[in-house]
Amino acid sequence: MRASIGLAGLLVALTACGGTVGTAAPPSGTPAPTPRATTAAPSPSPSPVVTGPNVSGCFTEEDGRIFTHGDDLPGVVTGKGDAGVVITYERNGNVCTWRPLSDRLVAAGYRVLLYARDSRTPPEDVAVAMAERLAKEKGVKRLFFVGGSIGATTAPLAAARLGGRTAGVVALSGAIDPGDAARITVPLLQIGTENDGYGGAADLRAAHDAATKAADNELFVVKGESAHASAMFRAPYGPQVLDRILAFMNRHRQTDKE
Repeated sequence: MRASIGLAGLLVALTACGGTVGTAAPPSGTPAPTPRATTAAPSPSPSPVVTGPNVSGCFTEEDGRIFTHGDDLPGVVTGKGDAGVVITYERNGNVCTWRPLSDRLVAAGYRVLLYARDSRTPPEDVAVAMAERLAKEKGVKRLFFVGGSIGATTAPLAAARLGGRTAGVVALSGAIDPGDAARITVPLLQIGTENDGYGGAADLRAAHDAATKAADNELFVVKGESAHASAMFRAPYGPQVLDRILAFMNRHRQTDKE
């Protein structure tokens, strides 16, 4: 199923109200007004420094259980529920920009794993390792792979390696190879913007057309836009992107046998 939205235009009108300012000198004998003292605006308070266990400074032990993997890289498992979600961010990204999605999923009863990674290497292997870690959490039955950019491109490969416990794949701004897409059997949701240079409309359509074996094959393209991966969450259409992801995952979090 392919859905698309268009933003005809977003106009923000900034209006200012003011009067005329006279420049003539005051009449003779009229004392000049005494200049009014000005008070400097207070400096903004610095952001609190996170000193305890954390992931990129935006997930702490208040959010969930912090762990380490690989070369002492941090990760977090947050939320509860029997449906797990592994989020793999885009190259040169971090977990912080995925917080809008993570918070939305946790509120909906998902258990979410986010992790820092070495962006110089393809994330397929580590995504599988993270899924296996999350699958060992008590009560977790099935898992979704969610990725942005290169994390989205390799998500179907990681999902295939996990096997029958995979509930689905959500790929934001991915460029899934049509050959890989042709082997996808789990539900697939692709989301991106029309003019994105990587994972734009052409890349998404090629994978969509090839994924004929996918149990569900959904495509959502934001026309006229170019935001990449998690940057879509901060765009005016961000709520629609989050809604689409949650609706897709809610449909597929359980099998017909459950």
